[in-house]
Amino acid sequence: MPSLKGITSERIASPCLLKLYNEGQLQMLNKSEPQQFSQYTAHFISYNSNQQTQSCNYVAFVPIGEQTPLQRAEWIKYLGVFANVETRANEIYDAVKSNYMCLANSAASKKLKPIVAWMEFNDGVWTFTKEAYKLKYIEDAGGENLDESINKITYNITTIEDMEQLHAILCTVDVLIDGTLTPDPFGYNATLFLQNLNIEDQSCLAFLSHESVWRHDKRLSTDLALDWFDGAVSQPQLVLADLMEMLFPTGNYTTTYFRNLLKGEEATSLGLENCDRDTFTAMEPTIIACT
Repeated sequence: MPSLKGITSERIASPCLLKLYNEGQLQMLNKSEPQQFSQYTAHFISYNSNQQTQSCNYVAFVPIGEQTPLQRAEWIKYLGVFANVETRANEIYDAVKSNYMCLANSAASKKLKPIVAWMEFNDGVWTFTKEAYKLKYIEDAGGENLDESINKITYNITTIEDMEQLHAILCTVDVLIDGTLTPDPFGYNATLFLQNLNIEDQSCLAFLSHESVWRHDKRLSTDLALDWFDGAVSQPQLVLADLMEMLFPTGNYTTTYFRNLLKGEEATSLGLENCDRDTFTAMEPTIIACT
């Protein structure tokens, strides 16, 4: 944190980073004025930034493009080099990886493998995810992704044939994750989900009878920045622990990033008051008990 001097957006999921900004420790920079960035050693940009307009000190930071959860988390090593904390970055990643693998090995011993559908709704169409890191999460949590023989991934709710096919597929699903993007996560509830699902005969839908419909927007800032794209990237062991509880409920574990729509769980708003440490004190990874 002490090495961070500027940001380009007020949409911040990290409470401590938000606190740092509000204390005047960070400069707000305009992305459309590249000359503002020339004073810094490194300017980190995402994969969709226009590299042609950047100063020569730009650094591509693209964990979002990786195929597995651990590959995404490993980018902390890359950041560690620029912040001159490479040793600590390696230690953090090793701790995260060790915890993740312990949990994954524990889940691998489960004989029953619940079938999981990770899907999203947009403009009248349901789409099953093909994002590799999400499918990997399901496998590592002890679940089973939809049959690969299902080569059609989009289903229009206004088309009878599509809805019949979608109904038949969902009748095989035990746990459903709704990744629908919405401008109002706080208002997205079970009623809206069922309205979008638009299926009258729900008798065979196990994820409804078992109340297992989830969203990964449990943690978000007051300006709706999802911690799924921040904290969940750096601590995949917490995501995996969430998924294991979703697939194999124990009742004694509280999920971090996922909320249960059918049980009325609401999104949690993160503000300055949620920063539980000094802003210049390094954050420690959360290690889940695992044997």
